[in-house]
Amino acid sequence: VPCSACTSASASAGSSSSSGPAAAMAAAGGSVAVATGRGGGEGAGEALCCSLAFSFLLTEALLVFSPESSPLRAFSRKVKVRVHWALQLLALLCALLGLGIISYNKHLNGKAHFVTWHGLTGLLAVLYAGMQCAGGVLLLYPKLVKNWTLAKLKLYHATSGLVGYLLGCASLMLGMCSLWFTTSVTGVSWYLLMLCPILTSLVIMNQVSNAYLYRKRSQH
Repeated sequence: VPCSACTSASASAGSSSSSGPAAAMAAAGGSVAVATGRGGGEGAGEALCCSLAFSFLLTEALLVFSPESSPLRAFSRKVKVRVHWALQLLALLCALLGLGIISYNKHLNGKAHFVTWHGLTGLLAVLYAGMQCAGGVLLLYPKLVKNWTLAKLKLYHATSGLVGYLLGCASLMLGMCSLWFTTSVTGVSWYLLMLCPILTSLVIMNQVSNAYLYRKRSQH
């Protein structure tokens, strides 16, 4: 089921009206696939938590603002912001839990941690997510930064959030290249799972670019 979700998502990603649902399907499909097909071992808990954080919750938190596919299109901007905040915090908690699980397991087994590209990018992604959530407070209380306009704060938050999202997706993809994951998932399934974060990254990049970067450029 998860792999078919990725396949149908990639086939429909060409139109802007269906790119949001395609990304949502890919995010959910990738997370379910990791949850059900990850196998055992010390990386299972971390893989589950971090895939939920960066592949599903973070993607859904950003798609809340999609003009084409948001399930909250009929609601006010204030409601969307609150839902975005809730999903962001859940994603951060899941990522922190995954980081704690793998660090504890590495400690129990006497193995070094944060020595691979996956470990380093994963740690950086979690720290970045924490800073991004903290920076989002300025959007809720813009008077704390009197020298910056709300529009500028939104632009910086959106672009920095895009960088953090891409960092999280990169960490997921590096994790899929690990020996532990490639022994659990092989063949076509591996390629389809690798396609999921690529697809969601393209959709989120397009959404942020259309909402902020292109609009700002057209104003000059």
